[in-house]
Amino acid sequence: MITSDITIDAGFDSGNIEVVSVDGAKAHLHIPADHMSEFAQWFHFRVSGAAGRELVLTIDNLADSAYPEGWPGYRACVSEDRQFWGRAETSYNKDAGNGTLTIRYTPASDLAWFAYFAPYSMERHNDLAAKAAASDGVSYRRLGETLDGRSIDCLEMGEGDTQVWLYARQHPGESMAEWWMEGALEVLTDPADVIGRVLRQKCRLHVVPNCNPDGSFRGHLRTNGVGVNLNREWDNPTAEKSPEVLAIRNAMDESGVDFSMDVHGDEAIAACFLEGYDALPDMTPEWEGKMRRYQRLLNRRTPDFQMEKGYPKTPAGQANLSISTNQVAHRYKAVAMTLEMPFKDNADWPDEHQGWSPERCKALARDCLGALVEWLDGADA
Repeated sequence: MITSDITIDAGFDSGNIEVVSVDGAKAHLHIPADHMSEFAQWFHFRVSGAAGRELVLTIDNLADSAYPEGWPGYRACVSEDRQFWGRAETSYNKDAGNGTLTIRYTPASDLAWFAYFAPYSMERHNDLAAKAAASDGVSYRRLGETLDGRSIDCLEMGEGDTQVWLYARQHPGESMAEWWMEGALEVLTDPADVIGRVLRQKCRLHVVPNCNPDGSFRGHLRTNGVGVNLNREWDNPTAEKSPEVLAIRNAMDESGVDFSMDVHGDEAIAACFLEGYDALPDMTPEWEGKMRRYQRLLNRRTPDFQMEKGYPKTPAGQANLSISTNQVAHRYKAVAMTLEMPFKDNADWPDEHQGWSPERCKALARDCLGALVEWLDGADA
């Protein structure tokens, strides 16, 4: 009996893979780098013709990927209906093929989708923006246009004086950031949700669910349509290289910023954590204390957040002002922070079936907004 080869394709919104060879239900794959960039890590592809057959998918040369430490302990995301994203059996061998990831999965149907993290397509983004814009008390604002001609969407709401900016997906492959945004907008636009009601009363909220729609559609990990890392452009954004940052920062200049959260994902660290602005040259204990108080409140609200794991501490006075959180804090004297979520799982509270998931991203968003309510009330933990 001759068994036909499977078919693998990625010609869709956020798709990214290169097929080196296929032999029956086995395939050798390669992750292309972002356009005009050396960053390579994001993959998203579809396999057809494999119902009931064990797929063995190998991706090599990962020692040369953007973040090689992201592969040990990682499990690929998989879905057969593009609604529920589970995790496939995955192993990483750093000594084979210059670093080889092997994914094994037996689909029940003839279509299976694999991704570095559960994708958040531009079509879903458009649905999210449209639904939020149609909600009572919400106004839509087009902040600008990307180099590929896409809109930079902003949803604004609230009657208060405290200017709050929530923005996500400067790095497009960090799709968990827009799942977080979906959860946040569900809270903020629900007239029955008391957390949303309090925040709309006390704040003017500016929400940018996707800062990098070009990179998102192209299937990039970290850059926009011309290979620029937007989170290194905040000190000097230009219309030629980073119109996304220029548009958002111009809007921030108009409103001012009191509190901001820039939502991201981290490849290697299996935890949720916050990074602040404590290395700014003009840092004061009072200013740093405001940020630390928010961290403690969030830590108290949910076991999915923690304060022990994170990035190495930057020496005092040596903050990189090209990074969004540092620039926003410095420019507006704001309480600014970067939220990082894992591509892998929360190692303290692992989920065998899904790892870190869209559902947990959305739940964390509600906890982040709840902690903001307490923070505004002057609570401490």
